[in-house]
Amino acid sequence: MIMPENSVLADVLSDQERQFSRVDLTLFGRFMLENKQEFPCQILNMSPGSAAMISPTSARIDERVIAYIDHLGRLEGKVLRHIDGGFVMSVTATERRRDKIAAKLTWLANRHVLNLQEDRRHERMAPRSRQAVIKLEDGRVYSTKIIDLSLSGAAIEMSVRPAIGTVLWLGNMRGRVVRHFDEGVAIEFAIVQNHDSLSEYLTK
Repeated sequence: MIMPENSVLADVLSDQERQFSRVDLTLFGRFMLENKQEFPCQILNMSPGSAAMISPTSARIDERVIAYIDHLGRLEGKVLRHIDGGFVMSVTATERRRDKIAAKLTWLANRHVLNLQEDRRHERMAPRSRQAVIKLEDGRVYSTKIIDLSLSGAAIEMSVRPAIGTVLWLGNMRGRVVRHFDEGVAIEFAIVQNHDSLSEYLTK
């Protein structure tokens, strides 16, 4: 059970936000407004009842929002209030669904605190075929080289370094940039892959 939050910030929160304690974490995804336009977003903090996110566009108070967030899936709710660079939305869910969200948020928060990045929990493999193509959401395409990869991510050699959090595709695998280094970027896949999905790079 998530207990109500007692905080000096409580007087600026909506009734919907006061019901549950919030977790600070970084998650990426997309959301759709009532006019069917879609935009990328980043979760700043979240509870089973609400989510604060930054986005390139705002939305009117009480506007219905549907969001698809990495690790959490589909969320639906309404805009509760505006914040600097984004907004807070409610999360409409059954009690069972809220319990699942609470458990997932707890796991994600603990993973962040313990620095349990996905690619640290899977063996890194050297590809037999290093050549690869990276595609960004805006359609830009780059020829790159794979340094190493695992079931949950890859290190990519590329001269262009998309911003951390940028969503991209390595082949058919969706991921996001989680780190920069001298030769390029590290990517975390949106879902853990299997050996079959990596076979293009691991076999001749």
